[in-house]
Amino acid sequence: MSAFIGIDLGTTFSAISYIDETGRPKIIPNKEGKNITPSVVSERDGKIEVGEFASKTWAIEPEKAAARFKRVMSDKNAKFKLNDKEFSPSELSSFVLKKLIQDTSNITGEIEEVVITIPANFSNEAREATMEAGKLAGLDVNFIINEPTAAALYYAFAKEQELSGYYAVYDLGGGTFDISVIKVTGQDVEIISSNGIEKCGGDDFDKAIYSLIEEKYEQKTGNKIDPLDFSLNDAEEEKKALSNRDKTLAKVGQELIEITREEFIDSIDHIILQTELLCEKTIEESGIKVEDIKEVFLSGGSTRIPKVLESVKSIFNREPTNTINVDEVVALGASLYAAYKGDRTKLSAAGQASVEKIKILDVTNKCFGVLALGFNETKNVAEERNSIIIEKGENIPVSKTESFFTVVDNQESIQLTVTESVQFEEDPRFVKTIWTGTLELENPETVNQGDEVLVTYAYDENQIMKCRFSYQEKDTVEIDLSMNTASETSTNGEIEVL
Repeated sequence: MSAFIGIDLGTTFSAISYIDETGRPKIIPNKEGKNITPSVVSERDGKIEVGEFASKTWAIEPEKAAARFKRVMSDKNAKFKLNDKEFSPSELSSFVLKKLIQDTSNITGEIEEVVITIPANFSNEAREATMEAGKLAGLDVNFIINEPTAAALYYAFAKEQELSGYYAVYDLGGGTFDISVIKVTGQDVEIISSNGIEKCGGDDFDKAIYSLIEEKYEQKTGNKIDPLDFSLNDAEEEKKALSNRDKTLAKVGQELIEITREEFIDSIDHIILQTELLCEKTIEESGIKVEDIKEVFLSGGSTRIPKVLESVKSIFNREPTNTINVDEVVALGASLYAAYKGDRTKLSAAGQASVEKIKILDVTNKCFGVLALGFNETKNVAEERNSIIIEKGENIPVSKTESFFTVVDNQESIQLTVTESVQFEEDPRFVKTIWTGTLELENPETVNQGDEVLVTYAYDENQIMKCRFSYQEKDTVEIDLSMNTASETSTNGEIEVL
C-alpha cells in the first residue's frame, strides 16, 4: 500500500506519521523506539548523525553539532559549522528529514505524498527554505501546511463527536508559537485568523532555567559553569521537573542548585505575556468574541508547563482541551493532509472513507505589497508608499491584480519591490522587502506618463508567492518565489536583480 506521510519538522524535536490501513494517522517511532526525534545534527569522522546521539554531542561538544537551525530558516546567509564544514539551515533540515524517512522503511510502503509542516508566521524565505530542505533530502514535497492548521485538522478528525463552531489552536513548541482561531463543521476546517511568533518557545524557557542556575552557581562557588557539568539539555530536564513539582535540585558538578517553580515563572513571565497579547490580537482579528470559542486545542510540548496552562485558561476563560500526545498532533494532522491532497485511490477503502470527509480552508497570515509612488496630500508631495496587493486573512489560494502607472514620459525602467508585512502597512519603513528587481522598458520613446502597469500576485496552497509585472503586455517580469533563490523571467531578457 502506498504511504501518505506527514512530517513535523520541529525546532527541538521532529515527528513523522502515516495513514494506516484503517484510515487513521499513526506516528512512526524512530529506530530508537521513540515517537519524537531531536532536531540535532552532528558530524564526527566524516559521518553525519541525527537525533539522540547528536543531541548528546551538542550538549558536550557544541562545535561538533548543530541545533535550533529552524529559528534562522529565513536567513539565506546563515551557516552552522560542524568541525571544519559549514551547512545552511536547509541542509541541516534535510539531514533530519532523511533520518525520519529512513526510520519509516520497515513500516510504510512506497511513499505517495509527503507534507511538511511550518509555523504559521514563517516568512516567505523560510517557507522556500523548507521546500528546499525537502528537495535536498530527495523528497518530492508538493505541499507544506501551517502547524496550527495541521493540529486543527487532527483534532477535528480525532474527536469522537462531530465538531461545530469556533475553536482555537494554541501551539507552543520548542522554538515557535502559533495561535489560530478556526471554524469547524464536522471535519471541515476553516482558518479564520492566525498569528505567530517565530522565536518563542521551549528553547527560551530552557535558557531561562539555565540563567537562573548559572547565576546561583556563580554566587555559591564564584566560578562559571563548565558545559561538561551542566548544559541546556540538562536545563530542559529541570524545566520538565518543575512541571510536576514546586522545586527541583539541579546537579552542577559536585554542587546542588535549588530552583523553585515560582522563580522559574518569574523568569518567563515576559515570554508568556507575548503569547497572551498575540492571542488577544488574533481573537480581535477573527471578528468573534472569546466566549464564542467552544474549545482550545493544545499542541507542542511547551503546553505542558503549568504556567502556560494557567495563561491559556485566563485568556479563553476555560480549561484547554489537552491530549497526552501534544508533541505528535501536528505530524498526525500533516499525514491527514497528505492523504487529502494525494491520490486517494491508493488508500485503503477505510482510508478513502475517512479522507473524503475532510475539507480545509486556510487564509493568508501576512500582507503582500509593492512599493510605488503616491501623492501625499498633507505634504503636497509625491512619496514612496507600500501598496497592499494581498491582504492578511484572504482565503488561500488567492490571485489579485492591481493597476499602477508610469511616472514620466519616455520612462526607461520600472523599479520593482515585493514587500511583506504582518499587518496592513503603507509606510515602507515598517515592511520587509522579499524581492527587488527592475523591469526594463524595451521602447521608452513610446512610453507616456500614466501608462498602465499591471501587478499580479498569486499566493498558492503552500503560501508561497508568484508575481507578474507587465507593461502593456509587451514588457513583463515574472518571478517565482517557490525556490530558495527566486527565479526570474523577462520577455525582453533584461532583468536586473538589485
